[in-house]
Formats: sequence, structure tokens, C-alpha cells
Amino acid sequence: MRDKRFIRDHRGGPLKLEQHQQLIKWACRCANHVLSLLSDNIDERLNKALTVAKEWEKENASVGNARKASVDAHATARDSSDPISIAIARSIGHAVATAHMADHSLGAALYALKAVKNAGKSIHTERKWQNEQLPLEIKELILTTRKVKEKHFKI
Repeated sequence: MRDKRFIRDHRGGPLKLEQHQQLIKWACRCANHVLSLLSDNIDERLNKALTVAKEWEKENASVGNARKASVDAHATARDSSDPISIAIARSIGHAVATAHMADHSLGAALYALKAVKNAGKSIHTERKWQNEQLPLEIKELILTTRKVKEKHFKI
């Protein structure tokens, strides 16, 4: 069941536009932070998705643009056989999908952790870094929800 705390105020939930924008910004930071784990050139669909997410945050892109960019990022994941690349593409796909549904921001962070784990690096260090990036206004929302969702990701 969807956590109602992630539903925007214009749809009857408690989430304000500024918080939604903070969530997508944080999700993009999480996804960007693991990009260095890619050894190849970054697929243009992933770069475009990150650009669309940043534009949505500034109110310069539509939710429709974000959804298309998310679908394209997830297609990049399906096109790969490398577990690290797949996790990074999924992280980016969820980051941009945050425009559509704010709780996708958690997917960006969790797939970033999965990429770190697949690369044999410290998920504890990455999780700590992610937490340090959280604005105070959304920190409790993310931290309380991530504990529940992380179990499904087997991190």
C-alpha cells in the first residue's frame, strides 16, 4: 500500500511542492553519486533522464516528460547484463519518476545502494552519505520509510 505521506497536497495528501522538489533533488543526488561506478560511457538516455528530473524540479518540465524519461532509463537497465549498470539505470529511472510519484525517490536511493553493494563497496558508507544529503524537511519521511522498503531490496 502506498504511504499517504508521499501524496501531494493538490491530490489530498500532506506533501507540499517544495518537499516534492526536495525529494527529486535528493533522489538525483543519490543516483549521480553512483554514476562513477560505470566503467563505460553513460547511455544518453540516463543523462537525459537526469536532465529532465532537474528541469522538473525547477518547474521547467512536465510530469509526462519525466515519465517518458523514466521509462527510457528503465529500458537502459533492461538492455544491460551488468548488475552494477542495471542498478544505476534503475536508480536514475526512479529519480526522474519521483516527479510522477514522490515515493519513487526511495527507489533511487535503494538502487544506488544496490549498485554500491554489487560493486563490492560499503553500503554503510553510502547510506550515511545519502542521509547527510537529506534536507531536514524530508529527513524523517525518508528515514522511517526506507527501513521498511530496504527489506524488499535485500540490501
